[in-house]
Amino acid sequence: MSLPQLSAVTELFKPITWFPPMWAFACGVVASGVPMQGKWVLAIVGVALAGPFVCATSQAVNDWFDRHVDAINEPQRPIPSGRMPGRWGLYIAIVWTLVSLAVASVLGPWGFGAALLGLVLAWAYSAPPFRLKENGWWGNAACGISYEGIAWTTGAAVMAGGQMPDGRSLWLALLYSIGTHGIMTLNDFKAVQGDRAMGVRSLPVQLGEQRAAGVACWFMALPQIVVILWLFAWGQPGQGLAVAVLLGIQLLMMDHFLARVSQRALWYSGFGVPFFVAGMMVSAFALRGLAGAAV
Repeated sequence: MSLPQLSAVTELFKPITWFPPMWAFACGVVASGVPMQGKWVLAIVGVALAGPFVCATSQAVNDWFDRHVDAINEPQRPIPSGRMPGRWGLYIAIVWTLVSLAVASVLGPWGFGAALLGLVLAWAYSAPPFRLKENGWWGNAACGISYEGIAWTTGAAVMAGGQMPDGRSLWLALLYSIGTHGIMTLNDFKAVQGDRAMGVRSLPVQLGEQRAAGVACWFMALPQIVVILWLFAWGQPGQGLAVAVLLGIQLLMMDHFLARVSQRALWYSGFGVPFFVAGMMVSAFALRGLAGAAV
């Protein structure tokens, strides 16, 4: 059996998808309020674990079990194009799962447990018998929890020496996980044809593209409104106002997106979502400020 080229392996791992969990882990690090002195190695390993390891594994798993759908939607992907020969896609997914767990062991029980949970969700999302992605409600929830909630919480816990993060940090992690449900729906618009043909019930397939776009926008906007209210309630009006401004920009862009959803879903993913993730970091610094004031 011929070996896959390195370029095909890199493409299988989809580096562009690593940013959300890496960013969320960094937000957790900031939100912990723990000084970085002596913690830099843990933070760097954690960010790498979230992206090039756990997230890359999830992409390899998804590509293997989605190879028939990708043959319709994205025939140029490594597996359907033949650049990833035989069962190499599956072998790489298994090996990188084990490598990710080995790296996670460096972060102690919290880091290892979080990585294990994230990997379980990655396999459950794509692989039978669960294959959560076949229903957009469940699949997008699994991605939101894994990409944002688990990553944020793990970053905060690892920095705090394995202690449970502050309740406010947990609530923000949950809210941004809910918001990510909407972001994942945006990603489904490019695959509607193949999803419909192969029985994958993404939200655009279930609800129709226009309704699914509206649902995605509500999922993204409502959690941010709650975040803004809480930041003001926690005595962080500057950060609350900053998140409000970021949300206002998103609402204007959402209005433009909703006018032509199928043509503009990729546009909104590229230009609207960065304002969402910027609000995550603003919120994390608000918690860091609260932690510093409590010292």
